[in-house]
Amino acid sequence: MEANTGINFFPEAAGMIIPEPRRISEERDFRTFTKEKSHGILSGKKKEKREAPHMADQFRENPLRLAFGLMRLPKNQNGIIDIPQVCEMADRFIAAGGTYFDTAFVYDGGGSEKAFRAAVAERYPRDAYTLATKLHATIGARDEQSAKQEFQTSLERTGAGFFDYYLLHAMQRSMYQKYDEYGLWDFVREQKEKGLIRHWGFSFHADPDLLEELLEKHPDAEFVQLQINYADWDNPGVASRRNWEICKAHGKPVMIMEPVKGGILADPIPTVKAVFDAAGKNVSYASWALRFAAGLENVHAVLSGMSNLAQMEDNLRTMKDFRPLDEEEMELIRQAQRALEADKSIPCTSCHYCTKGCPMEIPIPEIFNVINRRKGSPEFRTIREYGIVTNGRGTAGQCIACGQCESACPQGLPIISLLQKCREELEK
Repeated sequence: MEANTGINFFPEAAGMIIPEPRRISEERDFRTFTKEKSHGILSGKKKEKREAPHMADQFRENPLRLAFGLMRLPKNQNGIIDIPQVCEMADRFIAAGGTYFDTAFVYDGGGSEKAFRAAVAERYPRDAYTLATKLHATIGARDEQSAKQEFQTSLERTGAGFFDYYLLHAMQRSMYQKYDEYGLWDFVREQKEKGLIRHWGFSFHADPDLLEELLEKHPDAEFVQLQINYADWDNPGVASRRNWEICKAHGKPVMIMEPVKGGILADPIPTVKAVFDAAGKNVSYASWALRFAAGLENVHAVLSGMSNLAQMEDNLRTMKDFRPLDEEEMELIRQAQRALEADKSIPCTSCHYCTKGCPMEIPIPEIFNVINRRKGSPEFRTIREYGIVTNGRGTAGQCIACGQCESACPQGLPIISLLQKCREELEK
């Protein structure tokens, strides 16, 4: 039985009128069904457990590359998800050739999955879309039984019948062992054997060493969802580039999340805006971020958590006739990255002279980097990045004020007091 989340979701209760969907051509429906059948997706054929799949065993084609992320759906003034607007957004997405919808058990306390059912599952044939959702081992789960119950609850909420893509949600150092403790890796394999999951993988928010460990331990995982954007490409707290390289080396297609860094790159700092404005392209700032992400190799889908029709239309303009960034445009991205890097509250050059003799092995430049990149970013993301860079090493709060770092710093930074400020902000 699903817990009462307190969300008055169902549109009938709010007196909403749900629009009819736009018609999808019978020719397109038939082609899609035939292709899936020829790939064995609908045939019920089983793969041997723990066999490393070949490029995800033929995912359904995703020519638009864009995925409709359902994490930040539009809401009315009373805080209820605006279902008519979600319906219109879904209609435009599907009419443009989009198929991939992404949600999760925990999004909006279940409201996201229910919104998908009202806007898509109850208005379109099953072969008109693909659906990804996720199981979280700690948020909303008290034990193994409640964690596994998330799967059945998601089936009921979404009305999808099965999941095209199913993910173990948000692998982090602080909690990834719960997925082992609760037997969730084998659980998703079992659901695939039953035909309730077409493809399974995991979303990841941690360091490259853990990603390598998980892919070595679970070679049959079919894809990985990574945070990738031009701001975090070489950010050690996210390690977008390195994690992407690891997935590519393991032959695991990537689903990209946070391509616009939670909206930050849709409205970037003034120096970044100036870089793109000077190009005179007359496109949105978000479009630069989307094209950077979508132009990478080995990417199956780029998720964008769209919150209104305007964002949907802008993303469709960017992706419908997608063109990767050319070299001149990539140089603009590099300029934007340099502008972000230059926007520092702590003028650390990351020379690492301070860390070589630190008795507590504190990664001082990496901690300062987390602080410098936090502007406009939600607190939970900053705290998560801090946990990644300090994993297995000293924290800001463990500084013993020996002064070794300050004597070694070419910039003459007051490192001890700066670490104290970092501790106050990052170890609340």
